[in-house]
Amino acid sequence: MIATGAFSNVYDDDERAEAYAGLEFPGTYWLAFRDIPALIESHVRGNRALDFGCGTGRSTRFLRDLGFAVTGVDIAASMLERAHLIDPQGDYRLVPDGELPGLEPGSFDLVFSAFTFDNIPDLGKKVSILAALRRLLAPNGRILNLVSSPDIYLNEWASFSTKDFPENSEAVDGDTVRIVMLDVADRRPVDDVLCTEGAYLSAFDGADLVLLEVHQPLGRPEEPFAWVSETSISPWVIHVLAARRGQDAG
Repeated sequence: MIATGAFSNVYDDDERAEAYAGLEFPGTYWLAFRDIPALIESHVRGNRALDFGCGTGRSTRFLRDLGFAVTGVDIAASMLERAHLIDPQGDYRLVPDGELPGLEPGSFDLVFSAFTFDNIPDLGKKVSILAALRRLLAPNGRILNLVSSPDIYLNEWASFSTKDFPENSEAVDGDTVRIVMLDVADRRPVDDVLCTEGAYLSAFDGADLVLLEVHQPLGRPEEPFAWVSETSISPWVIHVLAARRGQDAG
């Protein structure tokens, strides 16, 4: 994952990286990725993918299993160290904060970002990074942006708890919100940045991106998980984005 600006990168931490390295798709996380293959099938043509904020490589390997040739990038060296250990043949690259050097414009059919924008604090920074990702898109390329819904910080979940942070309910765009992950040994709270749907729409517009689809997955009663809030409230939002017509898409 990538965090930028004055907001601390809580993921560039050996203990947290070790916890993430063993995390696959349990519970609420499974719900985040469940519908990605269908969205890709509907919107993406081609097999070149960038995993922006790849962390320990979970989403990179997920895309590769779907048939993509994937490059994973992150600013957290401790995360990438685990990615290389788990997947020595994978293409994982350390990039500077907010920069994407060595990646050719127009070279990716899909840019996938899983939870990365939860940790980018400033709206202007979001816009500049989204614009940089847009320039990496091939003609007709797509960005899939998977982020936390504001509701995730207000409820209890199969994989997360927020009950110790009632102050989350007072947060507005740009404020820090806290959440505890229940599927890893490291139970230290994670600091995220609240970003409402309206703020994301503003960022997409500022980056010359068009929102093609917004998807909020819900859990299903027949699924083999002990859902808590997931069947009635979506913890995730998935945006499918394209370059605005007339703007460079590679």
